[in-house]
Amino acid sequence: MTRVSRFVLRPDLYGAVADQMSVQHEIDDVDHLRAAEYGLLALLMGKAPDADTLTKVAMLKGDASELGMAHIELAAAAAEFSERAAASEFFNLFIGVGRGELLPYASYYLTGFLHERPLARVREDFDILGIERAGPGREPEDHIAILLEVMGGLARGDFEADFPAQARFFDRHLKPWAARMFADLEISHSVKFYRAVGHAGRIFMELESEAFALSE
Repeated sequence: MTRVSRFVLRPDLYGAVADQMSVQHEIDDVDHLRAAEYGLLALLMGKAPDADTLTKVAMLKGDASELGMAHIELAAAAAEFSERAAASEFFNLFIGVGRGELLPYASYYLTGFLHERPLARVREDFDILGIERAGPGREPEDHIAILLEVMGGLARGDFEADFPAQARFFDRHLKPWAARMFADLEISHSVKFYRAVGHAGRIFMELESEAFALSE
């Protein structure tokens, strides 16, 4: 049984912190970068970034591609934000007084309610893949950060799963709703840092969806 260790900063961030990335399996460059992107988004969606995380995110590099430009935007936002300001955005968005502005769960986005059939499907596939969570966790397994972390592990080859299993997990648990959730984050008028996170996340989910479709 493979344990999912929640929200450790794994991505190389495509810049100066590349040497901090520990890869246990031989994977190609594309999968290495995909795993990094999933890990970065999982980290930022799983908890408010601390000062060290913001510093590393500010090192993100970009290029003229749509995702590259989103990285530049995200890096600029991280450079501007303090740990306290980012924590305030995270609280208002995902925790709130009573509830946050967004509920980043597959069950909610797909049914309008929490703890519904999409959560049961995630748990079924965790059992098939031999995945269990490490340590106590309050969030149900259909939280966006957990699903992103699992996809990062699949891209790295952490789990005993072939490419079709990776595509199946994405198609079942992220493709139906994740891009829409990130788009909701992207258009939120109450945040700035997390608007940039939403922009990068939406583009990456769209790219992954297109790539898996082409591989069929």
